[in-house]
Amino acid sequence: MPEGPEIRLAADRIAHALVGRKARRVSFAFHRLKEFEAKLRGQRVLEIRTRGKAILTCFENDWVIYSHNQLYGRWYVCPAGNPPQTRRQLRLEIENQKYSAMLYSASDIEVMPRRDLHMHPFLARIGPDLLSDKPGVDLIVKRLTADEFRNRQLAGLLLDQKFLAGLGNYLRAEVLTHAGLHPLRRPADCSEGQLLKLAKTIIRLTHRSYRTRGIINPPALVKRLQAEGKTNREDYRFNSYNRAGQPCYFCGHEIVFSSAGGRKMYFCPSCQVAP
Repeated sequence: MPEGPEIRLAADRIAHALVGRKARRVSFAFHRLKEFEAKLRGQRVLEIRTRGKAILTCFENDWVIYSHNQLYGRWYVCPAGNPPQTRRQLRLEIENQKYSAMLYSASDIEVMPRRDLHMHPFLARIGPDLLSDKPGVDLIVKRLTADEFRNRQLAGLLLDQKFLAGLGNYLRAEVLTHAGLHPLRRPADCSEGQLLKLAKTIIRLTHRSYRTRGIINPPALVKRLQAEGKTNREDYRFNSYNRAGQPCYFCGHEIVFSSAGGRKMYFCPSCQVAP
């Protein structure tokens, strides 16, 4: 499933095609949404926002299309009248005179007034979005130490969108490795310095992934690995995620694979000492 940085990048592509332009056609695949096609036709798109893994397409008449990519959803942006060659099922299309933005394969789509967004079941329960809301270090530390979160293992907490929106499996693995914290450690087990480092790492790696389209390792390390002949992007993109049995780039110890809650978990037992 795409994580926050990938969703924000998709939103950027959609925004480039739609924002500031009037929709000459809006089409939904689901009968329950057909009534909104006329309401949105001819309306200018004002903004494309993200909340975690959801995209909000905001129109000038204060109606908003909520969409969640789920596991298989994918947005395509193409010249108007020139759809992509795909066997996926088209669920939503927004077309103006120049471009079409099309969502395939996802079924979690709603239309609602902007004033009601806070009542949407998903939007109402998720925490601050790391790329749209841009929470600071102090706010993240405050959430880490809140009664609701402080006694939960980091392996589960960092995947909980109620804690922070936009983190997923690869970011969880990399954040914990770069912060030097074992996945089974709890915020309550951490010192003030460790919590500060964790909060800073969450922010830094999420924004780095967005800027680099998914490359998490520090630029100097990436450059060194490339100079050593690692030309496959997957060989220098991550330190721990999906690298079980390979050496940690920070200490040389073998990366370990485990699982928690049915999700793959990777960590370095040397850099991330068990509590």
